[in-house]
Amino acid sequence: MKKIEIQNYYDNLKTVILEYSPKFVVAIVLLLVGLWATSMITKAAKKIMLKRKVELTLSNFIGNLVFWTLRVVLIVTVISKLGIETSSFVAILGAAGLAIGLSLQGSLSNFAGGILIVLFKPFKLGDTIETQGETGKVSEILLFSTKLITATNQVIYIPNAILSNGKIKNYSQLAVRRADIVLKTSYQSDFNEIKNSLIQFTSNHNCILQEPKPEVLINELSETTVVFTVKVWTKNKDFSQVNSDILEFSKSVVKL
Repeated sequence: MKKIEIQNYYDNLKTVILEYSPKFVVAIVLLLVGLWATSMITKAAKKIMLKRKVELTLSNFIGNLVFWTLRVVLIVTVISKLGIETSSFVAILGAAGLAIGLSLQGSLSNFAGGILIVLFKPFKLGDTIETQGETGKVSEILLFSTKLITATNQVIYIPNAILSNGKIKNYSQLAVRRADIVLKTSYQSDFNEIKNSLIQFTSNHNCILQEPKPEVLINELSETTVVFTVKVWTKNKDFSQVNSDILEFSKSVVKL
């Protein structure tokens, strides 16, 4: 009796293997080809968008969306090739998606935030922004977060939901910006000499724009010091250098 049961077991196993082996092989081949194809299609889509001069931020975001959409379609197709009913799987996937969606509301908010960022463009790739107490250059806008590279070469990922709803200071959106340098001196100093020296320096500096004209103003009188503010306009790329040059020059004319 046991021999007959064992024989039936092996016969059934052999039948299953013979029946499902071709499907399994086809599914594996389809999976490998599909993984390669989704990568190639995504790259091709990005190239087409770049040729048509679609903004890099938008093309990368759409590329990521296309990539993951194709991957989901591929998984469903591979499962159907294994003989599993696609309709049943889609129903299960839909129910699972609803449950996951309810438990991952934050991730869905981040996804929606990413779409808002791409559509309304408060910043783009390469811009230097300040948000949530962090400052860095926008390296990549992902589906759920935005990647920043700080001046010290640290990587920061900020959720898109926070970015789309929070305060963003974009240092790169406009071509020029104003530098306000605060300098303190004592009451014994010659204020006119300090002011004239700073005006002459800022008027002759190659990186300081002369329209609007540089300004040197006294904006505060404390008990022990007089506070000057030097206001100059410069291109974004020269901002740090201009600040440094004015502070270095001020050492020779401003004394406490």
